[in-house]
Amino acid sequence: MDKIKKSLRESKSARWTALVVVSLSMFGAYFFNYAMSPVKPMLESMFGWNSADFGLYTSSYGWFNVFLFMLIFSGIILDKLGVRITGLGATILMAIGTGINYWALLTTFPEGATIFGVKTQVMMSAFGFAIFGVGTEAAGITVSKAVVKWFKGKEMALAMGLQMSIARLGTALALGISLPLAKNFFVTTPVFAAFIFMIIGVIAFIIYTFMDKKLDASEAEERAMEAEDPFKFKDILFIIKNKGFWYIAILCVLFYSAVFPFLFYATDLMINKYHVDPYFAGIIPSLLPFGTILLTPLFGGIYDKKGKGATIMIIGSLILIFVHGLLTIPGINSWILASVLVIILGIGFSLVPAAMWPSVPKIIPEKQLGTAYAVIFWIQNIGLLGIPLLLGIVLNTTNPDVAPNKKLIKEGIAVAFEQTLADDFNLNKAEIGKYSEKLSSNVIDSIVQTTKYDVVSEDKLDTAAIKTQIINENKKMLASLDKTGDKDKVLKQAYQTSLNTTYSILKDKKLNIRYNYFMDMVIFTLLGLLSLIFAFLLKAEDKKKGYGLELPNIEK
Repeated sequence: MDKIKKSLRESKSARWTALVVVSLSMFGAYFFNYAMSPVKPMLESMFGWNSADFGLYTSSYGWFNVFLFMLIFSGIILDKLGVRITGLGATILMAIGTGINYWALLTTFPEGATIFGVKTQVMMSAFGFAIFGVGTEAAGITVSKAVVKWFKGKEMALAMGLQMSIARLGTALALGISLPLAKNFFVTTPVFAAFIFMIIGVIAFIIYTFMDKKLDASEAEERAMEAEDPFKFKDILFIIKNKGFWYIAILCVLFYSAVFPFLFYATDLMINKYHVDPYFAGIIPSLLPFGTILLTPLFGGIYDKKGKGATIMIIGSLILIFVHGLLTIPGINSWILASVLVIILGIGFSLVPAAMWPSVPKIIPEKQLGTAYAVIFWIQNIGLLGIPLLLGIVLNTTNPDVAPNKKLIKEGIAVAFEQTLADDFNLNKAEIGKYSEKLSSNVIDSIVQTTKYDVVSEDKLDTAAIKTQIINENKKMLASLDKTGDKDKVLKQAYQTSLNTTYSILKDKKLNIRYNYFMDMVIFTLLGLLSLIFAFLLKAEDKKKGYGLELPNIEK
């Protein structure tokens, strides 16, 4: 008994402080993961991205983790070298990846430049996101093992729930403030904020390494007496031959693929289907992680005390099907109902992870836990790579007119500004680009938010003539302005004049600049159905093998 008291984790203040400190690195990771999602419309109208480009970018998170097996290597490194070295290296990688992404968005690449047939800016942003993904997933399994290390036999599910809550606070913040930040400052501002959070995460993990070292020192005698066998590569065979492990891994990839990619597109969905003001559109999907911040620890605490882990995962999967199914129905376009459904989805998203992650140590021994989490995260990354890419391709294919029409608007406004105002105010190409990008973005937002018309497909419209009309009518209106006053005042007046002129043309021609998300929502609903099937299979396997998933975590 005296030896147990020597362990630092027996101190409530020590173990909960360690949890908060180690969770800060994941806060920054979750912020950057979604910092670009709300600004998808601006990336399209300002930088010429389309939904396939955005899908490629979001899928790049898993490139190195999946194809180069970096996650598997991270798990092995974690089991061989421990939490401190793995976690510090992971947080540094996260900061490097975010920095590359920020540089790519700041840089103006040559017109038409591509890498492997993809726009250079898109590819470089994706490259940064891929490096960030390696660091984030490595940090994720490291933090999970750290929580097990500090909370085994204690409030493990509650601790994991709180760790996820702190991380998802980053998601909520990103979804809520990224678009207002981008519109009021620069489209790159959310990424710059993410980079600052990454630096804070590195510092936080450095602090954690000292706490972890003290924990090891306090348990040195106990660990020596246990004489646990070190991890061996053959232990991987034990993991992959475990049927219960595969059920929980597949449930993980299906469930997370139905939620995380949804959040990537949710702000754009709210703008296009529910006519929500872009300034506030991110607040609705941010309700989901805000809900999980409170509920995941609550459900984790219930699992700790009452058990029923497999049953909790079944209920969460049912909620997933219910919410995505209703969001799929075309005639339901009330933003109030959408907000309620997102909150309900947050409840489902609180249930499954609260029970899933604390269940893994019941199936896999601790010495193999890092690798087990790594394999689960690797499988999850296959989904997080494939599903966003699929969603982007499907969205682009089912809405072929939208991206070209947005590009047409931006180019028409830019030509009008260049031919009408450039000489009067000595505007350079960069200044013209800034005005035309912001203007086209606001015109598109105004149309999508305030107008409801039956669009005319591109094959029935003379888009070249519409572009010419945008140029000519803007030139006519801009030419009539009094240009003798202050430059900024004249340009502000020109901006409003062009906004009204272009808006009238687009509304009259019924140009399609609104995405229809029906098929993407069908994909999410199907993922929910598959999640339910594997949740039932996991419960049946637990009953057969006696893992104790339905039993409490707290040892009495």
